[in-house]
Amino acid sequence: MIKRIVMGLLATVAGLGVGGAGAWGVIQFAPQLLTGHAKKPGSGPTEFVPPVEVLAPLVMADGHLSGYETFEIQLEVPQGTTDDVAAKLPLLMNAVNLRTYRAPLAAGPDGMLPGLDAFRRVVMDAAADVYGKGAVRSVAVTKASPE
Repeated sequence: MIKRIVMGLLATVAGLGVGGAGAWGVIQFAPQLLTGHAKKPGSGPTEFVPPVEVLAPLVMADGHLSGYETFEIQLEVPQGTTDDVAAKLPLLMNAVNLRTYRAPLAAGPDGMLPGLDAFRRVVMDAAADVYGKGAVRSVAVTKASPE
């Protein structure tokens, strides 16, 4: 008799554990399956800020300056925030300039090619500081030319 009660309690506890783990997995890995769950902040319509030119130094990994590069970038922002982002572009350019001399942007054997992924990371970090996290969704580097 006691064996049946203990087995019933163990089955109940095991069922609660498996059910709780399944619910946690759905919440963590598939929240879109739940009704009424808030959308992720990255979803929704976006637009691009008009192109902006940025002059950045190409610094090698050892810290030596190999030259300068002009990048043309566009920022992808949520729809309706283009004017607010464009108004603070001088602050973004300052933040980018304060970071580029510390980031090794030079690539290639002679250091004259720009590392676009590194530059994109620098701009995203600067945008997070200037506009706040999530205000700029991505950075498109549309042109890179040597100076």
